[in-house]
Amino acid sequence: MAIADVAGVRPTPDRVRETLFNWLAKPVENAVCLDLFAGSGALGIEALSRGAASVVFVEKNRRASSHLLDQLEVIGAEAEVVCGDALKFLQGPVRKFDIVFLDPPYQSTLLASAMQALEANGWLGKDAFVYAEKPAREPLPGMPPGWVLWRDSKAGQVGYYLFRRPHPPG
Repeated sequence: MAIADVAGVRPTPDRVRETLFNWLAKPVENAVCLDLFAGSGALGIEALSRGAASVVFVEKNRRASSHLLDQLEVIGAEAEVVCGDALKFLQGPVRKFDIVFLDPPYQSTLLASAMQALEANGWLGKDAFVYAEKPAREPLPGMPPGWVLWRDSKAGQVGYYLFRRPHPPG
């Protein structure tokens, strides 16, 4: 089964992924990453291939989660795959992440909810990065206080954004 066979899964385009990881070249090394709404797992797998220490993949679709587990086995990567709802995951025991990838289904309001939950529940480590992807034609949801838009671009119909959440003073 190819990931394209799983309904609703839309892997991040290669061009977008390349740009994102050029932006994250240094920060991804030894980073602890969360690939929320993982789908094909392309972002988390790319992070592992570029030296991330670990990745937690969260994907609600069972077929996509199963495919992701198979892909990780094929490439010999060890990572945690959680088959479950992303927002419910963010209500569970908090862990700190250096980089979070947010690529929810385009026809949803999940991006804003996930951004708020990451901040409110304390999931972001010191000087964390948060990547968000959405349709280019739609406005960006309101960012949590303290988040800084670090880089952004568009490729075709895809708008993508990299936020930095600097560690608060003190």
